[in-house]
Amino acid sequence: MTGWETFLTAAIKVVIAFGFLLTVTILLVWFERKVVADMQNRLGPVRAGPYGLLQTVADGMKLLFKESVTPRKVEFSLYIAAPVAALLPALLIFLVIPVGKPFFIGDRQIDLSGTDLNIGVLYVLALSSLAVYAVVLAGWSSGSKYPLLGAVRASAQMISYEAAMGLALVPVILYSGSASLSSIVDAQIATRSVGPFDLPVWNIVLVPSFLIFFIAGVAETNRAPFDLVEAESEIVGGYHTEYSGFRFALFFLAEYINIFNISALTTVLFLGGWHGPTIGWGPLPWILPLVYFFAKTVVLVFVFVWIRASLPRMRYDQLMQFGWKRLIPLTLLWITLSTIGIGVQRFGVPWG
Repeated sequence: MTGWETFLTAAIKVVIAFGFLLTVTILLVWFERKVVADMQNRLGPVRAGPYGLLQTVADGMKLLFKESVTPRKVEFSLYIAAPVAALLPALLIFLVIPVGKPFFIGDRQIDLSGTDLNIGVLYVLALSSLAVYAVVLAGWSSGSKYPLLGAVRASAQMISYEAAMGLALVPVILYSGSASLSSIVDAQIATRSVGPFDLPVWNIVLVPSFLIFFIAGVAETNRAPFDLVEAESEIVGGYHTEYSGFRFALFFLAEYINIFNISALTTVLFLGGWHGPTIGWGPLPWILPLVYFFAKTVVLVFVFVWIRASLPRMRYDQLMQFGWKRLIPLTLLWITLSTIGIGVQRFGVPWG
C-alpha cells in the first residue's frame, strides 16, 4: 500500500468514526431518557420524531445556536481550550477500538479500527488521564469558586479511580500476552468443551478485573453514583457551570462518548470483542461480528443507565475511601493472586 493510499484510508476511517460517534451520542441520550423513564413509570421523549428519536437532535440544535455567554473574569484562551481538550481524548480513544472482523478488498486487509497499536492498552490509559487537564482548565479558567471546587473534586476523583482502572488491566495483559487491543480480542477466540457445548474462553473469567475496571470506568465518566463533580445541591453544576451553548455541548458530547468508549473497551477486554457464533453464508461472516460487538456494548450501556436510575449519589468521603481503601488494595491483591495463577498455568508448579 502506497503512502497516499495509507493516508486516504486513515482519513476515511477518521471521518467515519467522527460521524459514527456523533450519531451514537444522539442515540445514547435518547436511550438513557427512555430507559430511565420506563424505570420510573414515565413516557420519556415521545413528541419529536418517531418514539421521540428527534428530541435529542432538537436539543443539540438548540445548544448549537444558543448564545455562549462568557463571564468577565475568565482566562479566555484556556476557557475556550478546555471543552476541546475534553472532547479530543474521547475521540482518539475510539480510534484504537476494533469494532469488527477485518475484511479484504482485493489483497488489501482493512481493519475495522482507526489503527492497531501494540501498546493499545497503555494508549487508552494515557489518553483517559488527559481528560483531567480539561476538567482542571475549565474550573480554573472560569474565574469562579464553584467551577474551581468542582474541578478539584473531579481531578481528585479521576486520578483515584484511574489507578484502580490501570491496575485492573495488568492480569488481562498477562493472561492475553499482549497490550494490543486486537491481539487481546484474538486471544479470546479459543473455546472449551463443556458437555455437548463449546463455550468461548473470554477474559471475563478474570472476574475481579472485569468488576474493578467497570466500576472505575463508571467513576471516570463521572456517572452516578460517582457524579460528585456535578453535585448541584453543593457546587451548582460542577466544573462547567460557567459554560453555555456550544461550549457546554462539547463537554456533554465528551461524557456520552466516554460512556460508549468504556462499554466498548469492556467488551473488547473481557467479553470477546466481536467474536461470537459464525455462520458462513453470504455477507454474514463480516456482518455478524459487528452485530455481536454492538450488542454486547449496548448491554453494558444499559447497565450504566440502570445504575444511574437505581443508586443514590455517594458522599465525597465515601467515594474517596471506596477508591483508595477498598478498590486499589483489592486490585493489588488480585494482581498478586492472578499472577501466581497464570504462572502456574503457563509454567507448572515450580516444585513439581
